[in-house]
Amino acid sequence: MGGARLIARQVRESPLELRGWQGGIFDAVLGLVLVADVLLLPGVPAPADALDLVLALVGALAVTGSRRAPLSALLLCTGCMLAYALRVHPGPTAAFPVLVAVHIAVRTGGRRLPVKVAVLAFLGGYLASGQPAPTAAQSTALLLGWFLASVAMAVVGRHRRAYLEQLERRALEAERTREEAALRRAGEERLRIARELHDSLTHSISIIKLQAGVAVHLARKRGEEAPESLLAIQEASGEAMRELRATLEVLRGSGGGHGVDRIGDLAERSRTAGLPTSVTVSGRERPLADGVDRAAYRIVQEALTNVTRHAGPRPRATVRIEYADRQLVVQVDDDGTAAPDAEPVPGVGLTGMRERVTALGGRLRAGPRPEGGFTVRAELPLEAAT
Repeated sequence: MGGARLIARQVRESPLELRGWQGGIFDAVLGLVLVADVLLLPGVPAPADALDLVLALVGALAVTGSRRAPLSALLLCTGCMLAYALRVHPGPTAAFPVLVAVHIAVRTGGRRLPVKVAVLAFLGGYLASGQPAPTAAQSTALLLGWFLASVAMAVVGRHRRAYLEQLERRALEAERTREEAALRRAGEERLRIARELHDSLTHSISIIKLQAGVAVHLARKRGEEAPESLLAIQEASGEAMRELRATLEVLRGSGGGHGVDRIGDLAERSRTAGLPTSVTVSGRERPLADGVDRAAYRIVQEALTNVTRHAGPRPRATVRIEYADRQLVVQVDDDGTAAPDAEPVPGVGLTGMRERVTALGGRLRAGPRPEGGFTVRAELPLEAAT
C-alpha cells in the first residue's frame, strides 16, 4: 500500500486539510495574522472607536470558522470588513480577510452565488466609499485582480485535490487487484502441485499396496504365515496413501490435514512396527490453529521415524504434549544409543522440523539426552500462530 499512502499524504499536504489540534492551531495563527494585517500594518489608520475595533476583530477572526462553515464565515467577514472599510477607510488591507474567506469557500466547494454576491458587494461598497474617483477606481481594480487570483488558486487547488483523491482510489484498487492476482496464482500453483503429486505418487503407492496385499493373501491362502516385512510394507503403503490424501487436501484448500488428535494413531502404528511408544497429554486441551496443529503432528511423526531409523535395537519412545498458557510443547524422547556428548547431524528431517517451528515463531531443541538417548522438544506459540 506504499503508493496509496504516498498519494494520501500529498492530499493532506494543504493546511486546509489539517484536522484535529493541528487544524485548530492553523486557524488560530491565521486569525492572528489577519488581525495584525488589518490593525497593525504601518500607515493603516487606527480604529476611531470601540465599534470600529469590534468590526475589525470580528471580520478578521470570522475566517477561523471557514473550515467548518465556509459560506457563513464568508458572509460575516464580508459584512464586517465592508462596514469597517466604509467607516475607517484603511485602504486595501480591509480586503485581506475577505480574500482569504473567498479562497477557502471556493476551495471547499461552496456554492458560487454566495461567493459572487460577497465579492461584488465588497467591491461595490469599496468603490462607493467616498474616496476620490481615481483612487477608488484604481484600488477597486487592484482588489478585483486579487479576488480573481484568489478564486483561480482555489479552483486549481480543489481540482488538484480531486485528482489526487482519484489517484489514491486507483492506487488502492491496483494494489488490491495485485494482491488478489498473487493469491490466485498461489492457489493455481498449489493445485498444480497437488495434481503432480497425485499423478506421480498415488499410482505408484497404490500398486505397492495392491501387490503387498496380493502377496499377503496368497501366503495365507497357502496356509503360510505372511512375513512381517510384507505386513509392514502393506501397512506403510496404506499410511502413505492416507498421508498423501491429507497433503493433497491441504494443497487444494479443502482440508486441514492431520493434527494433534491423530498422534495416538501415530503411536499405535509405531507400536505395530515394533517401537514401544507412549503418549502423555497434559494441560487444558483447546482448539489449535491449523498451522500449530499440523506442525505438532509432523514433528512427532518425523521424530518417531528418526527413532526407528537411528536409535539402535529395541528402543522405546515417549511422546509428551503439554498445553501451556501461551504455547504448545511437543517433546519426543527415546532411550536409544545416542551418546550424551555426540553432536546431532542435521539431516532433512531435523531441518524440516526446525523450519516448521521457526515459521510459527517457536523454538526447537534437538539433541542427545544426558542420561542417553535423544530428545526433540518444540515450543509452538499459540497466540502468535493464531
